[in-house]
Amino acid sequence: MRIAWWKIASIILLCYAVVGGFLLPVPALSQLGETIRNLYFHVCMWFAMMILFTISIIHSIKYLNKSDLRHDIKAKSYAAVGTYMGLLGYSTGAIWASFTWADPNNPAYASFGSIMREPKLIGAAMALLIYGAYFILRNSIKDMDQRARVSAVYNVFAYTMLFPSIWIIPRLLPSLHPGQEGNPALNFNDIDARMRMVFYPAVLGWTLLGAWITTLKIRIELIQEKKILSNEK
Repeated sequence: MRIAWWKIASIILLCYAVVGGFLLPVPALSQLGETIRNLYFHVCMWFAMMILFTISIIHSIKYLNKSDLRHDIKAKSYAAVGTYMGLLGYSTGAIWASFTWADPNNPAYASFGSIMREPKLIGAAMALLIYGAYFILRNSIKDMDQRARVSAVYNVFAYTMLFPSIWIIPRLLPSLHPGQEGNPALNFNDIDARMRMVFYPAVLGWTLLGAWITTLKIRIELIQEKKILSNEK
């Protein structure tokens, strides 16, 4: 069985990102220390999440235009994998914050409350919960056509809510999270040149991995749909 070139590229890029992320030199920052290497995982997964969500909404709009259930399946699959990437990004970010934002003079649990009140964490949690409601909504509707139409409209709403919850509102409030005045890691002043050599390939690698997983989910969904349609006949 032939493997597409972009799947091979995903494997190579992720191997490079993991090995380079742990072994290549990074800036010596007293507050971050070696935890700065988490940039290659936490931020890159969020970038992959946004790209997958963007592809998902494109397919939702295509479904609203053409009423082709294949676009609904693709929209759902990209949204699902994007949500997985978001959960991984959220988890790695929360762990990172527990090491860098916690008060060293107090026990970890004493700083937990102030960390969880961080606007970026709250906004990210809201965005993921909105997408979680997308899947609950889908499962609550039995009719395939109605489910696809309602889900497509809700997916547009969920995607538009990403920007105020993640990008706009948290920047209007005081925050410990870097990038308050710009886009973290996109501004060349945010990360060292040595880190950019790993960061951008890591973004592409995680995105391609997400697309790879999505294609597998789409194939499974299409097979299941064919079985349902054949049983109805």
